Amino acid sequence: MTAVLYDIPGPKARVRNAGTGVVGVVLIVAAIGFVIYRLIVTGQFSAREWEWIQYSAIQILLLNSLLATLAAFAVAAVLALVSGAVLAAGRLSEHRWVSRPATVVVEFFRAIPLLVLIFILFYGVSRSLGFNISTFWALVLGLTLYNGSVLAEIFRAGVLALPKGQREAAYALGMRKTQVMTNVLLPQSLRAMLPTIVSQLVVVLKDTALGFLILYPELLYQARFLGSQGQLGSPILPVAMVVAVIYIAMCLLLSMLANYLERRTRRNPKIAALDPAAKAKAEGEVVAAQSTD
Repeated sequence: MTAVLYDIPGPKARVRNAGTGVVGVVLIVAAIGFVIYRLIVTGQFSAREWEWIQYSAIQILLLNSLLATLAAFAVAAVLALVSGAVLAAGRLSEHRWVSRPATVVVEFFRAIPLLVLIFILFYGVSRSLGFNISTFWALVLGLTLYNGSVLAEIFRAGVLALPKGQREAAYALGMRKTQVMTNVLLPQSLRAMLPTIVSQLVVVLKDTALGFLILYPELLYQARFLGSQGQLGSPILPVAMVVAVIYIAMCLLLSMLANYLERRTRRNPKIAALDPAAKAKAEGEVVAAQSTD
């Protein structure tokens, strides 16, 4: 049974929607063109504004800041995925002594702003409690606690979104709960969760920029440093443009990796056998081939 969320647009509505889309595209292109025009007029693309990027010391500085950003992202992403899976399993547990503490942890860290969490870890824990937490681990732990809680809800929602009949059928075959989760539920929910997981990982990557507030030498911190150098002409906007391009490139590479993993899961015969959409597509191809014969 398919739920109708909206009426199918008629001919006039399609023309109106197409016109609205064209107007929107024209306005966006005009806005981008105006920004580029103003950048050209103010001399932001002149060679003098970009001389700073030719110095090898600055290139090495940007490379080191990029590596620092990737290091914080990689460690935080792995820890967030692991903690998210553990918390999701805890929330899905049938035992209240497991599910309730997991629920409290998830809701607590989701409610705290990430910036406040990083400040608490770096300034509060380090100075008040006497633990020496470096800027790297303060940033990584903050990203892990916040994004791990968000990923826990993503994992839990992906598993609960599957029809209950599949779980009941697996139990009827004599499978244990662990086997049902790993062999039946997770392979199907993984493909549905993958776009949302990647979106959250992109958030993790961009949130590493908050490290500059605790003086972690990532991209934004070094961009602020370079942009304030008077001997370089204070190239604030060119440096910001370079850093923005680097962030965009990293996010695009992460999305390409997600698309690659999704194609790999489609070619996996076990997942394809469990996926109703893939099964229906395959049956349709068989019917089409038989009709041509």
